[in-house]
Amino acid sequence: MSDEQKVQEELHEQVEAETEASAEAEAADSGDAQGDALAAATQEIADLKEQMLRLQAEMQNVRRRAEADVEKAHKFGVEKFANEMVGTVDNLERALAAFTAGDEATQAIREGVEMTLSGLLSGLAKFKVEVVDPVSQPFDPELHQAMSMVENGDVAPNTVIAVMQKGYTLQGRLLRPAMVMVSKGAPTINENA
Repeated sequence: MSDEQKVQEELHEQVEAETEASAEAEAADSGDAQGDALAAATQEIADLKEQMLRLQAEMQNVRRRAEADVEKAHKFGVEKFANEMVGTVDNLERALAAFTAGDEATQAIREGVEMTLSGLLSGLAKFKVEVVDPVSQPFDPELHQAMSMVENGDVAPNTVIAVMQKGYTLQGRLLRPAMVMVSKGAPTINENA
């Protein structure tokens, strides 16, 4: 073999070695690039799954809130109407109190007012409007509004002794507090005076 052929062969071997080395480097680089791309894609998938779960949870919360709002609307939808009817009940009760006993001329009118009042009260009861009439019960600031306190030794302190205006609740929610007079016990006598 001639020197030229040896040199060409060595150059050829050297070129092949360099080509293999660069191919291996490219393969390693592409493997790293593929590994990086795979890791990035895996992270993106995990982020998207988390985002999807958060959106599902948020939608469930929105659905629950909407259902609760609809339930409250059904439950308390008659609140304004009931407040208006409570005033009518008060007026009918005042009309009954104004009738004098034994007056034959107004007996038919009294019976008509009584029937109207009982019909109105039964209609309100169908919609869960209940009367708060706390005579002889302990004072409850959540249901009663104290108009005055009266000394009274016959009943325990903080007991309702008179109701000036009945209260009403709708499905357990207060529509109007009962206006009451509350006992504050017997007066104390100072013996040193």
